[in-house]
Amino acid sequence: MKTHNIKFTLNGEPVSLDVEPNDVLLDVLRGRLGIKSPKVGCDRGDCGTCTVLLDGRTVRSCLALAVEADGAELVTLEGANTRKWTQKLQRKFHERNAFQCGFCAPGVILSATELLEKNPRPSDHDIKEAIAGNLCRCTGYEPIVEAIAETAKGK
Repeated sequence: MKTHNIKFTLNGEPVSLDVEPNDVLLDVLRGRLGIKSPKVGCDRGDCGTCTVLLDGRTVRSCLALAVEADGAELVTLEGANTRKWTQKLQRKFHERNAFQCGFCAPGVILSATELLEKNPRPSDHDIKEAIAGNLCRCTGYEPIVEAIAETAKGK
């Protein structure tokens, strides 16, 4: 197969690498670039553990080809702390004990970040919609929704 050279910004840093046309973005991030926050979960886009921000929108990296990142800005949890909401969300999640094992945390935090960047005053319904694609097997969703709502309210 013919490789493609792709160039993109990853967490604020320029990246250039050769990828196969069928290389999955999640595999490239974890295996070749050492980025560990997007997790390998279902490999079907159902669980949200592999969520990243691609040009400001959440994407399931297990379903995206690496070539789709060409020319884009890609942000993982490792680089999200420069965004307006991410650190506030992380603090509130800690205060509310919204995570136990933390496996879903990167996807949920990035989904909440995207939501608050688009809608800084979301309703509980908006919050539930935004995180609907993220499965949490430990805490349930109530403390997660509360943490996002409190972050939005500036509490």
